[in-house]
Amino acid sequence: MNRHRDGGRQDAQDRKIGDRVSGTVLAPGKVVKGNPQETLMANSPPRVNASHPSGTLLLVCGGYPPRRTDLKQRWVLRSLCHGWQRIWGGLGQKLGQKLGQKPGRSPWAYGLVGLGLSLSLGLGLNLGPQAAPVLAQGTGGAPPQHYSDLTFPPLPAITLPDYDRITLDNGLVIYLVEDHELPLVQGSALVRVGDRWEPADKVGLGGLTGQLLRGGGTQHHSFGEINQFLEDRAASIETSIGTTAGRASFSALREDLDSVLDLFVEILREPAFAADRLALAKNRTAGSIARRNDDPGGIAQREFGKLLYGSDSPYGATLEYDDLAAITRDDVVAFYETYVHPDGILLGIVGDFDGVSLRQKLETLLGDWPAAGLDLPPLPAVDTTPGGGLFTVDQPQLTQSYVQLGQLGGQLDSPDYPALSVLNEVLNGFGGRLYNEVRSRQGLAYSVYSYWSPNYDFPGTFVAGGQTRTEATLPFLRTVTQEIEAVRQAPIAPEELQYAKDVVLNSFVFGFQSPGQTLSRLMTYDYYGYPSDFVFQYQRGVEAVTLEDVQRSAQTYLQPDHWITLVVGNVAAIAADLAQWGSATAIDITIPDPPQ
Repeated sequence: MNRHRDGGRQDAQDRKIGDRVSGTVLAPGKVVKGNPQETLMANSPPRVNASHPSGTLLLVCGGYPPRRTDLKQRWVLRSLCHGWQRIWGGLGQKLGQKLGQKPGRSPWAYGLVGLGLSLSLGLGLNLGPQAAPVLAQGTGGAPPQHYSDLTFPPLPAITLPDYDRITLDNGLVIYLVEDHELPLVQGSALVRVGDRWEPADKVGLGGLTGQLLRGGGTQHHSFGEINQFLEDRAASIETSIGTTAGRASFSALREDLDSVLDLFVEILREPAFAADRLALAKNRTAGSIARRNDDPGGIAQREFGKLLYGSDSPYGATLEYDDLAAITRDDVVAFYETYVHPDGILLGIVGDFDGVSLRQKLETLLGDWPAAGLDLPPLPAVDTTPGGGLFTVDQPQLTQSYVQLGQLGGQLDSPDYPALSVLNEVLNGFGGRLYNEVRSRQGLAYSVYSYWSPNYDFPGTFVAGGQTRTEATLPFLRTVTQEIEAVRQAPIAPEELQYAKDVVLNSFVFGFQSPGQTLSRLMTYDYYGYPSDFVFQYQRGVEAVTLEDVQRSAQTYLQPDHWITLVVGNVAAIAADLAQWGSATAIDITIPDPPQ
């Protein structure tokens, strides 16, 4: 989807079953394909013994916090670190005074002496049987392990936290997850609304409404008063409306939960949509329209979405000055009143609270909000007729081309989604076929990718592409297509299958690192009508994927003959090359002038 407007497309993150992290996730007993030295460095033990208190302090004070420490541990360690440095820094200054400070030398120089004493003492305390192997590495003793000999413990199993799901009489659904590790409380609400339901002549209305829920003040507090209230408490409240959902969230210290929650509910129930704030939001949005062609990557993403979904589809529409000028405060109020009702809201709260008392408070705050018998319009239709063709956007100042190829994709509830996820990893990332061939062997691009990206309730996309130097545009197109065609024509190797499955399965742990992440996933499944154990169904599906499944899915879903190809770059310099790819259609991205 490609709707470039304020409010953004936050729902894109929801469709990721396993939250990704940079780099490759290692399986137990596995190693990264690629640079052995990088693998060794990434997994070598630290040069000090982090299991010893002084060693841990040295890691923190030296800027290398232990990887496995959580937020609370880091907070405590940093506090100890500062105390440690102040004590020894003070001793250093005392030593300087005792020895006689030399003229022109800052007392801080003697603080460094104290810090040196601190480090020396820490290293001394750290010496012991556990430190011997580490010291041996740096003193000509036993060599470090070869990267192929490194092993890793199994990742922990994914578990769901205990939670309560409550439905109020007005239909509002509440999830409560108690987590007393830190004195913090966070909440988030999903609202059954989306800018895909805004009128065709009011493109941008949903995004503005989402901004002004929080940014337009309430019936009782101005925007400035809300800001001051939250700033005084180190709290936050944010709202937005994306393509498929509206969102509201808050964060507060435990001691401020009652007052922040009161304001959060007030924003949801009694927004003011102040006219001056609407005017400011429209001016800012106009500025984003004026700048939308500054980034060639943004141009490629926007125009490719329009080619896939159609410029008249809400999934491909582009906000223009005329659309923005047509939006009035009455439009914003009407859009809010149509869609924001308790029977269309899921509210989740996680943190340090008492579940019984919080439930009573929520029933008091939200229980008298009348339901509207929400009758949502049907989802906008998507034309899935195979397309095709070559399209160009001329940017003569560029020395490289931004290339995208692809087609419409599917939804997450497809039975072949696990196999397509494995296929993603066969093609992508360090050790993937595209990376190895396009970047490493041929040197055609620094960035190259291809992803089957499904959505929850409407067709997603398959997009392949990257950036390459201008003269390499045609070889880039050919090589990317050939590599994808190869997985359609022949089965992948068993080693590729196992590696890709390891990456997918091991990425799950990063999506369940906190109760808040897990709660967000449960609410998302509920919102889109998926079973609460969908992630486990998906996990079992990935484990069962075979070589035949990957090839069959590639043959069924990837259709290079019907791909749309978009090139953003210096078209004149590559016109002859592109003629070998096909007949090109130029896209005019001139921004229409604002109405006078």
